Amino acid sequence: MKLRELPIVATVVVLLAVLAMIALGFWQLDRLGQKEALLARYGSVMDDGTSVPYPQSAAALEADLYRRSSFDCMSVLGIRSVSGTALKGGKGWAHIAKCALPAGGNGEVALGWSRDPKPPQYAGGAVTGIIAPGGRIVADPPLAGLAALAKPDPADIPNNHLAYAGQWFFFALTALVIYFLALKRRSRKPRPS
Repeated sequence: MKLRELPIVATVVVLLAVLAMIALGFWQLDRLGQKEALLARYGSVMDDGTSVPYPQSAAALEADLYRRSSFDCMSVLGIRSVSGTALKGGKGWAHIAKCALPAGGNGEVALGWSRDPKPPQYAGGAVTGIIAPGGRIVADPPLAGLAALAKPDPADIPNNHLAYAGQWFFFALTALVIYFLALKRRSRKPRPS
């Protein structure tokens, strides 16, 4: 097949799609570096041990994840039970209280772990623990007579950007192979005189 016989629109569409897929692959590689730096920062603050005020904004929460913090639970607005893992690895229920804070606003505390999904009795009070994703404090020590929950761990945050990059590069290669096979098949068809 000669260059003049290439379908222009189809070729442009395929090349633009391949370029977009390659760009997305490199973007994922860039995100990989960013995520590794973020996870390293989270890992380093876990060993720090210093306590920070409970974050009141999304930016403060991002900066203080995995640090120790505390607040005073003035009143309990509700308790919910979600699946959770005990510090010793058992599966069961994490009991999370939504609290009214002294300065206004709300905060959440993962009180602890139990095998019983029924929420425990908890009237509020001083809360200390580790700030987990989502802004809740995982109580350390546990509260309301519950067992300790597994501590939040940055290693639980997925970091699959390398796999995503590989997928985008594979998609680009696949698109090119399919296009060249289609061109080859098209060139074999007899042309009307």
